[in-house]
Amino acid sequence: MRISLTQDEALVLFEWLSRIDEQTNDFRDLVEDQAEQRALWNLSCLLERELVQPFSANYAELVEQARSRLRDEE
Repeated sequence: MRISLTQDEALVLFEWLSRIDEQTNDFRDLVEDQAEQRALWNLSCLLERELVQPFSANYAELVEQARSRLRDEE
């Protein structure tokens, strides 16, 4: 299976997964089965390997720009 994401989607999803992982102690509060936790970890690792933005000094700004581009127009 192959799933395609835009750079904006990948960055926003990576940021969310990272934040949730830190806040909930390894996704444990969100999952019913350890397999779900493993799938989320694997997805996070895949995104981390592909993205260069998390290593940028202006990472927070890049995330906000990506979020802005993804939001529905009002």
